[in-house]
Order: sequence, then C-alpha cells, then structure tokens
Amino acid sequence: MPKATLIREHPVARLTAVLVLLAGCLTGCDASAAQGISAPPPKPLAPCAWWYGIGKPPTADEIELAARRYDVVVLNADQTAAMRRLHQLNPRLKVLVYKDLSSTRNYPGAVDGGRDAAFLPSGIGYVAAQQQHPGWFAVDVKGRRIEWQGYPRHWQMTVWDPAYQQAWTDAVVAEVNREGWDGILADNDFNSLSHYSPAVLAGTANVAETDRKLRDGLDAFLSLAGDAFEQAGKLLVPNVSETHLVPGRWTAHSRFGGAMEENFGFREDGGTGGLLTFRSNEFQELRAQAALGESLLLLVTRTHNAREERAGYASAALLAGPRTCWTRATTDDYKNPEWSALQDSGLGEAVDAAGRLRNGVWTRTFTHGWIAVNPTASTKTVVPPEGLVKPGSPRPTPTPTTTTTPTSPTSTPAPAPLTLEAADAVILVDPPARVVRWIVRDEFRVGKLWAR
Repeated sequence: MPKATLIREHPVARLTAVLVLLAGCLTGCDASAAQGISAPPPKPLAPCAWWYGIGKPPTADEIELAARRYDVVVLNADQTAAMRRLHQLNPRLKVLVYKDLSSTRNYPGAVDGGRDAAFLPSGIGYVAAQQQHPGWFAVDVKGRRIEWQGYPRHWQMTVWDPAYQQAWTDAVVAEVNREGWDGILADNDFNSLSHYSPAVLAGTANVAETDRKLRDGLDAFLSLAGDAFEQAGKLLVPNVSETHLVPGRWTAHSRFGGAMEENFGFREDGGTGGLLTFRSNEFQELRAQAALGESLLLLVTRTHNAREERAGYASAALLAGPRTCWTRATTDDYKNPEWSALQDSGLGEAVDAAGRLRNGVWTRTFTHGWIAVNPTASTKTVVPPEGLVKPGSPRPTPTPTTTTTPTSPTSTPAPAPLTLEAADAVILVDPPARVVRWIVRDEFRVGKLWAR
C-alpha cells in the first residue's frame, strides 16, 4: 500500500467534511458518494488481515505463512531479519516496528549487563535516560518515579517535554530508516494514566489534571513525530485509546499513516451491554477514515467465543476499505499468529456504505454477501437478502436427474427475519457453487449455476 498522502488541514474540519458526505448514507447509499473527495475512489474491500506479532520471535514457518496471509505485520525491534524476509517474500507487505511512546523499560532484554539493548521496545533507553536525562522520568507529587502496575519495570516518561519528544523522534526515525522498516506501531497513546497507575503527576492537582497533561503532551508529541516520519516516507500508526471520550482525537492521531484500536468491538458493562466502539463519536470517525482510504485502520477484537468473533469481524466489515485490517486476539500476550475462518468467507467488495436501520442495527451489502451488526444492548430483528447462507454452509444438494421432462426450480420463499442478540452480528455469503441439471431425452440441459 502506498504511503498516505494526507492534506494538511485541521483534522476536525476534515472529519466534518467526510461526515457530511456519510450522513446521507445512514440507511445505505452508493459508497462512491461518500468517497467523492478523490478520484478514482479506492475499493472498499472486506477487511484484510494483519498480525500483531509482538508476543514472541516468529518462527520460519510463521514468517512464510504471514507473507501469504497478512497485509500488515508488526514486530519487535530486534526482529529485523524477520522483517527483511517478509519483504523478500511479499514486497507489498507493510512491516511496522513496535515502539512505545510513553515508557522506558529495564526488564531483561531491554537492559542487559547494565547496558541498553541495541534494539529497544521504546525510543529512549532506560540506562541512557538514567545517566543523561533523569528528568525525563515522570514523577508523582511526592517525587517518586511511576512504575506501571501490572507491567514491572515499565517507567512513565515525560511525554509533554519537548526535549524528550525530539530525542525520541530522532532516535526512532533514524532506526527505522537504517533498518528498513515501513514505519512504526507507536504504543500507549493513551487517554488516562489510571490504566497503569493511580499516581498524580507532580505539578498537577488531581487525576483529571494529570490525564489532561498527558493527553496534551501526546497531542504535541504525535504532531512532531508524525511530521518527521512523513518527511522520511514512513508510517506512524499509534495505538490510540478511548477515543470515544475525546471527539476528534482519533482523527487527529491517525493522520500520519493510520491508527490502531486495540479494543475494537469491546462489549460494555462487563460483557452485558452494547458494543463500545459504536458509542459517541468513535465509529463515525472510523467510518470517515475508512471512506477516505488513505491510512491504516488496524483493528483488534479480543475474542473468547463465537459471538465476539462475529461481532468483531462484521463491525470491521462495516468499515470495509482498502486499508481496513482486522484480527482477533485469543490471548492477552499476542503470542499466536491469529486467523479467523470468517476471513475466508469471501464477502468481496462493498457495494454500498454501511447503513443504520431504525432499530439501531447496522447493515452493509457486498458483491458476495451481506452483514448485520447489532451494537445495542437488546435483542433486535433484521430481514436479510434472499439466497444467502452462513459461511461454511454445505454445498446445496443438486436437483435429482432421474426425471425425463424438464422441471422449473421452485420459487424461493421470502427470507425469514433474523434475531440478533445484543452485541451480536450475522455474516451471510453466496451459497457454494452448484450445478442443477435436468434430463431431456438423451440430452443434458444445464440449469442454473451458482458461483462465487
């Protein structure tokens, strides 16, 4: 995929222009109407697959499979050999390196023998910061450094400090250029420190002020780093959190190559409510980005059952575009190269924009299928198009060939309404290919051929 060529204008103004185009599509419309900002419009293909491969070093077999299966791969910084092999096997594949925006680390592997590792998970090494810039370690109101809870030896850094921002950017851009990565996955572009620590930053009065200081700092940080990566011809894709709480934040932070949503299709209220992604502004901003087709949407759905898998994949298909990629995550540590059978369902290309029905269900039609997502917290019904089946359905039984006179196929009954439970979805596709034949004396008459 080519590097994003984004127009330099205020991100919220740009978002508004796209949302105006999308507003007329709430009940379904020609996708080209929503994408008329550029010509020719990109094809809104079913979600591509990607691999968040940071859990462990990939094996040779996994690399071979990844080159065939994925459009985007994210690897740790020490996996340069794997990155080069992937590029060799599939030159179109985008391989990003993992880098943390907000922490430095001194666990084994990041610091060995009292020295920073040659390839870091962050932009600034712990030992280098300790020796040369101890002021880059964030401290709480009592002057104590802030270690992230649940992540030992991860230390919060002063992301609001222009000197830290510049040093991080210079180091990471130089590494990406030197090693040949396509760009970076910038982790921990977060909304609140509370996910990692209850600490209140020195110089702030409470948690709300702490979070505001971090958010403002990350806004400036992403702008500085994004400009540098863009000038280098590289992608900057931050892992942005909780953008439903801050209108415009997803749009602003995705403008340098895309963004990652690590909790896509997440169910609210401890697993009893609707889909959080559809709340507030976030889904509209994701739709706008997908419609533009200029940057990556890297979506992760944590799946523990078939319902979560369906809802995640179908919600990603509502955002179908040339750079919308989805993966499920069956583990918290990303140790497995993930794949879902739904990614083989063969939806094809979207032929309309995602539309919302009056009962809150979202639907979208593809060249070879149809999807519906119920993001609400209550059961809904929806009527599917006729003639479609669930992915993996068996091949239809051919019409018997023992009759000696032609018969006409029986009429297809109207589709029955489908019941969608809260936070659930349905994916329907063309039936498997079949051939229906009728015998006329000694000749064979070929009936209707269904083909994907």
